[in-house]
Amino acid sequence: MPLVAYKDLPTFERLKKEGRTVLPPERAEHQDIRELHIGLLNMMPDAALEATERQFFRLVGESNQIAQLYIHPFSLPELDRSEKTRSYIDQYYEPFEKLQEDGLDALIITGANISQPDLEKEPFWKPLQEVMAWSWNNVASTMCSCLATHAVMQSRHGLKRSALPDGKLWGVYKHNVVERTHPLVRNMNTSFDVPHSRFNNISSAQFKQAGMKTLIESAEAGTHIAVSPDGFRLICMQGHPEYDTVSLLKEYQREVNLYKSGDRAEPPPVPANYFTADIMEKLMQYNSMDMSKSELEHLNKEIHDMLENTWTDSARSTLASWIGLVYQITNADRQKQFMDGINPDNPLGI
Repeated sequence: MPLVAYKDLPTFERLKKEGRTVLPPERAEHQDIRELHIGLLNMMPDAALEATERQFFRLVGESNQIAQLYIHPFSLPELDRSEKTRSYIDQYYEPFEKLQEDGLDALIITGANISQPDLEKEPFWKPLQEVMAWSWNNVASTMCSCLATHAVMQSRHGLKRSALPDGKLWGVYKHNVVERTHPLVRNMNTSFDVPHSRFNNISSAQFKQAGMKTLIESAEAGTHIAVSPDGFRLICMQGHPEYDTVSLLKEYQREVNLYKSGDRAEPPPVPANYFTADIMEKLMQYNSMDMSKSELEHLNKEIHDMLENTWTDSARSTLASWIGLVYQITNADRQKQFMDGINPDNPLGI
């Protein structure tokens, strides 16, 4: 939570000039410690639905110890689901119409699997546009992940993603904060890692063409986070900071299994900058032989214990800043987008 300039101390003015968040006392008086309501539009396929749900719940829950955080998961009925998954969604998720009625302070939109190159032909295209149109005028900030970023860039700005020339961008890549004074990333390390797993890309030039500002980028992986021209109402991510330590391992093993079963023509590439040489030796055992369930569990436990996580702290920092900023500008009435006096075209007052 931000500092309050409760007296005429020069340090407060110095901090404000540095771009730090310092509240005037008259505004602080109207902020009560209260709950925040965050929507989670989970568009992931059945096999990844609950894992993605847990990843974002964990990341949000561990990022802030002051605000009371209510996360409201929902999905799109147009997405193809098994009967089991649809039953799970019906039991535990909320209808979007109910969330519209009650209001949300912020929204997270996950990625999704696609079945064809043209996003406009996907079943989620039209309902996702409806969610985005509502969120733009009703929540303080919307954070999009991977495929959701590509979809919103195409629907809002007419800018289509491009296939990556080397196929899949897959692994853990070094990133740098390039706009260090922005409140969303100001408290982060200037250099850190982010996992990626995608075949397509929105370039930094395309984000710039849309009037968006790049905050975090990588020499190898391109733009990771860019924000809308107002600085906050739309946050687009291309990486997967929510990934668990083992997420890329599980993805790699799925691809190996497809190769073993003949459903994949060639062995999968190895995720970049993720496996050490010692882990690769153990994975060769997995790749070259059939194992019993107990043998596989033992091998995976050994590999899990050897994997390094070099991205979660920076992910928590981003989420903590995001939630703190939402808390400062959103209205206590969930049906209102901002506090009185907040400029929607510059909600952070940058």
